[in-house]
Amino acid sequence: MVYWRYSPSFPVMYLLVLGVLLVASTPTHSANLDEGAFSKHASYDPCYDEDRPRRCLPDFVNAAFGMPVVASSTCGQRSLERLCDVQQVRPRCVQCDEGNPRKRYPPSALTDVNNSNNVTCWRSEPLRSPASINDPPDNVTLTLSLGKKYELTYISLTFCPGIIKPDSIAIYKSADFGKSWQAFQFYSSQCRRVYGRPNRATITRANEQEARCTDAHRHGGESGIGGTGASVSRIAFSTLEGRPSAPDFDSSPVLQDWVTATDVRIVFHRHQMPPEDSFEDPWYLLHSSAQVPASFRRQPRDLNVPLEDEQNVSDGEVFQLPSTTPDYQSEEAPQVRSQSNASEPVNSSIKPPAEVLTIGRAGSSTRQQPHHHYAVSDFAVGGRL
Repeated sequence: MVYWRYSPSFPVMYLLVLGVLLVASTPTHSANLDEGAFSKHASYDPCYDEDRPRRCLPDFVNAAFGMPVVASSTCGQRSLERLCDVQQVRPRCVQCDEGNPRKRYPPSALTDVNNSNNVTCWRSEPLRSPASINDPPDNVTLTLSLGKKYELTYISLTFCPGIIKPDSIAIYKSADFGKSWQAFQFYSSQCRRVYGRPNRATITRANEQEARCTDAHRHGGESGIGGTGASVSRIAFSTLEGRPSAPDFDSSPVLQDWVTATDVRIVFHRHQMPPEDSFEDPWYLLHSSAQVPASFRRQPRDLNVPLEDEQNVSDGEVFQLPSTTPDYQSEEAPQVRSQSNASEPVNSSIKPPAEVLTIGRAGSSTRQQPHHHYAVSDFAVGGRL
């Protein structure tokens, strides 16, 4: 007869083996759960809810910040140049030299940090001011590459302190990284003559993708500050303003295509209109109409009279060049004088702006036809990806 010998260690061994198997299988299951939860969290997209698309708005950004800008003209690249804001009552001249970090005005200043306490500027080369509207346009361009597609909300240009707004500006956009360009907006005091478009045309649903032309920047329509005075320093273009389908933008493929861009180009065509072609002579617009009667706005100016007295002008010095034309007597000039000059007779005349002063190497000074330049401190583009 065979007897099974009872061993008290057999149940214990069985339980130990079973426990090891359970422990070995449990972490694997837990790890799978954790991995699945982590994977789901890692692939989370705010524009989708459990694989179902939902409405979402990416963050609004200044798409231009830190992006490269290519300028067709930048001062000081070939030699030291002197730039004067001759439209101002007291012109301020600056020296521009690409080789001097303290005197350079590169395109990179357009998209750096916009700090009102430390304004950086891009400045173009000095350009000869036109004598007639039939003279060739300046065609100074700024091309901004955004690097990817954005839906643009606005484009703004902030001009350097003391700079008068240019008269004629065109804004273009590209949706294919610069391969083709589409007109976006035009600014001019003479829209029909310069761009062949009516001033402030009404946009309908039939032409929502057409660029408008406006003279609002000449009359304070863009910033709420009047005209072309020195305090007016910004132009802002809202891409959807005046477009009938704008309230229903999500259902308008036309407008969605209209605001999509990868690149933006600014073209400065005219700094100011020649006096004989415009009643908006820039110097006189610095004064109220009560001081300057309209009959004085088309007086001729002698631009080539040699300057008799030599003047040494230091960098950045504010100075007033003498006028080369007779005083224009104003019928309504205000009787204003400082206390220090109270004993002097009141001069009720208004003088036209000074021309360009060229200082030769030997210190001799000559007067030339007026020149101008473009100066912008900030180029901003608001949009979403």
